[in-house]
Amino acid sequence: MHSIALQAKVSQPNIVFIMADDLGWTDLGVTGSDFYETPNIDRLASQGMLFTNAYAAAANSAPSRACFMTGMYTPRHGVFTVNPPDRGDKTKRKLIPIPNNEDVCADFVTMAEALQSNGYQCGHVGKWHLGDDKDGTGPLSQGFVFNIAGERAGTPYAYFYPYCNPKKKKCHLGLDEGTPGEYLTDRLTSEAIGFMNEHKEQPFFLYLAHHAVHTPLRAPQQMIEKYEKKAKGRYHSNPVYAAMIESLDQNVGRVCRAVDSLGIADNTIIVFYSDNGGSEPVTDNFPLREGKGSPYEGGTRVPLIIKWPGKIEPGTISDVPVSGVDFYPTFVEIAGGKPVAELDGDDIFSLLGRQAYERDLFWHFPAYLESYKKSGKDWRATPYSSIRSGDWKLIYYYEDKSVELFNLKDDLSETHDLSRSQSVKRKELYGKLMDWIKRTKAPVPMELNPYYLGNK
Repeated sequence: MHSIALQAKVSQPNIVFIMADDLGWTDLGVTGSDFYETPNIDRLASQGMLFTNAYAAAANSAPSRACFMTGMYTPRHGVFTVNPPDRGDKTKRKLIPIPNNEDVCADFVTMAEALQSNGYQCGHVGKWHLGDDKDGTGPLSQGFVFNIAGERAGTPYAYFYPYCNPKKKKCHLGLDEGTPGEYLTDRLTSEAIGFMNEHKEQPFFLYLAHHAVHTPLRAPQQMIEKYEKKAKGRYHSNPVYAAMIESLDQNVGRVCRAVDSLGIADNTIIVFYSDNGGSEPVTDNFPLREGKGSPYEGGTRVPLIIKWPGKIEPGTISDVPVSGVDFYPTFVEIAGGKPVAELDGDDIFSLLGRQAYERDLFWHFPAYLESYKKSGKDWRATPYSSIRSGDWKLIYYYEDKSVELFNLKDDLSETHDLSRSQSVKRKELYGKLMDWIKRTKAPVPMELNPYYLGNK
């Protein structure tokens, strides 16, 4: 475990938060890929801290982003999944899922609103997926003064200009003008750099939420051809996905260089993170089990890099478990403020300074998520809650009230269920999980689905 030198604050640092979409834990060179090329992100890791036990607070996009923006777990804001919660074959759903909020209610004080109250100018570029400004739930309604492409849509309308979906007759907000062949990841980065340039004289929070590497898989043809000619890696081999990752990496490099050229590098925190685990049809999350949407590590364990000049020692690695709910209290603490509501997360940097610090992380998913086509399975996830406590992880399934217990230190791939052989540990974690469910008033699915064939 590495500590961080929390020196006296000279001025409020700028915060640049880069969110990738569906990027897996091992999808970077620095985290083990021998096929995808990410020299700029790898360089960022060498300049800051790489977290090996970082998690999304939910296994898919909308709830993960809601947890990030509110600093609260899913039971508190009610965004449990990407709508609807009753996905998949209704005859195979044993329970009626809990109703889902598609948007983050405007009553919540978001991270951006908290930072704004402490003197920050907040800019949003890219995927929002938590509402729309016309409904009072978009970025401009939730503390941001600048918004490009931030709306309810969870999937990009198009990766190349014009950024529109003709069938849905929708185009990405603020991207009406452009040049033929312009790539969305490049354009969003240009908009983000423009925001930094405009606000370089005052503390700012930039939330650059790329659509990459979410499906549909689209990338510049020249990059695709490069990977078509490249020898396949041990676990990774998709040339289009690899090209999308390289483009994302190039644009992370552009942001870092812009921070340098604007003369604000010494007072700017740069964070790189993914909203959930990699999507299994297009990448392989090995050694993690399964991927996006699942309750296993492949669904929630994600890359995290933080660079903070003068505060974080370059090239350090931390194995402290951190979650998406932790960024809100961390950033507000850095800004010199205090959250106006009780949050579920902790200040990440205070965690780094505590020796042998153990904490519990929680997930709650009272919904259904169908499996990928051709997977041979009905579900990626049925209703569950889970806890990570120290090296241990327990998953509780609501359909049959069963549990699984894993020791992640010895079994990162979650292949050995120890719920029978480790009864004392099972009881301990189950008790903690049930206490948390009661404390957060988490809605639990109990009503049987009348269409379920197993009931007949």
